[in-house]
Amino acid sequence: MYNINDVLETTRMITQNNLDVRTITMGISLRDCADPDIKKCARKIYDKITHKAEHLVKVGEDLEAELGVPIIHKRISVTPISLVGEACEADSYVALAKALDDAAKQVGVNFIGGFSALVEKGYTKGDHILIRSIPEALATTDLVCSSVAIGSTKAGINMDAVKEMGEIVKKTAALTADQDAIGCAKLVVFCNPVQDNPFMAGAFHGVTEPESVINVGVSGPGVVKHALEAVRGKDIGQVAETIKKTAFKITRVGQLVAQEAAKRLNTQFGIIDLSLAPTPAIGDSVAHILEEIGLESCGGPGTTAALAMLNDAVKKGGLMASSYVGGLSGAFIPVSEDAGMIAAVEKGSLCLEKLEAMTCVCSVGLDMIAVPGDTTAATISAVIADEAAVGMINNKTTAVRLIPVPGKGVGDKVEFGGLLGYAPIMPVNTFKPDVFINRGGRIPAPVRSLTN
Repeated sequence: MYNINDVLETTRMITQNNLDVRTITMGISLRDCADPDIKKCARKIYDKITHKAEHLVKVGEDLEAELGVPIIHKRISVTPISLVGEACEADSYVALAKALDDAAKQVGVNFIGGFSALVEKGYTKGDHILIRSIPEALATTDLVCSSVAIGSTKAGINMDAVKEMGEIVKKTAALTADQDAIGCAKLVVFCNPVQDNPFMAGAFHGVTEPESVINVGVSGPGVVKHALEAVRGKDIGQVAETIKKTAFKITRVGQLVAQEAAKRLNTQFGIIDLSLAPTPAIGDSVAHILEEIGLESCGGPGTTAALAMLNDAVKKGGLMASSYVGGLSGAFIPVSEDAGMIAAVEKGSLCLEKLEAMTCVCSVGLDMIAVPGDTTAATISAVIADEAAVGMINNKTTAVRLIPVPGKGVGDKVEFGGLLGYAPIMPVNTFKPDVFINRGGRIPAPVRSLTN
């Protein structure tokens, strides 16, 4: 039974602490859209998405008005296009990316994810074609997001794909140089990807998912930060307990929205993603939570430990609020999308190497990090390999979303606008990894015993 204090607290969380439902994402299977003729395949994709997601945006807006909870994004994820396009007799899947883009615009969503390939263990013909299509696809569309899975704990790391993705990131940056390489902000390289992630740019509708599904991602760094202000001076156990209780309340809001959205769209409810997803807005920062816990500045000594506790407490609290939890639950640490992270980089307390250490305990990985435009493809590949190794060994999802901004270097800034925010260009270690990256092959899967 809710009382007036519960209602007032929820209202305060929404109006003063930036509580929102970050996204309602409809996953749609496109496996039945395969066709040898790429034009027919593109038409099937467009027709199916515009039919399935016809009412997605309206339902989101209706729920926002009825419940009073901001729902920031309405999005779509689809079956990895490398699987759908493989039947096509074509040497490029750009036409399929444009079909996705047209469909997304028709139904009014913010982004559509799934221009993706899964090559942890090796390539198929469709994987090769899709990956080579990524730069042009991201440069000639507005709403399409792309991801490539290059490793997993069970398969190891496909170093041929790691090498190629460094080159693809550079080509994507070059083709979108007039927009500060924004194409790279829509491209993620994964190790151990999840199949029910509602967040972009890495969302895709996994092959084990149903015909269509509603996945919801909640947010609320500002709510957690505000709650922790009440336990200043208390021990870490009290801090963790406060985060758990707050995560429970946040997740209940998401659960309500998810169940109602699935019901009105006549589809299946998938998962609630418990992530604390920051925005560039003041008061909506994961870095500021870490500083509230007691750090002078995010990135300083103690940051990894504080983030580990935060991540774990968020999951524990959320698990009590929903029976179907998944996605990338935890805390995101994107640089450009978090005002506290941006400030930490600017004051010199946060560097790329510390971010890598933090990814051992966070939700995903190196995210939305702008680097000098002259960073080589081999160096980008090596960063991808390092981050994939963190995920492979620790049996967790990790990802890399680096943005080498043409013509810009350390000291410059890049402005993307909206939730993508802005970021200072971060320095990258310039010692060359070329010989290592050019070896190719596959790093074997790790042993799961004898761990230390």
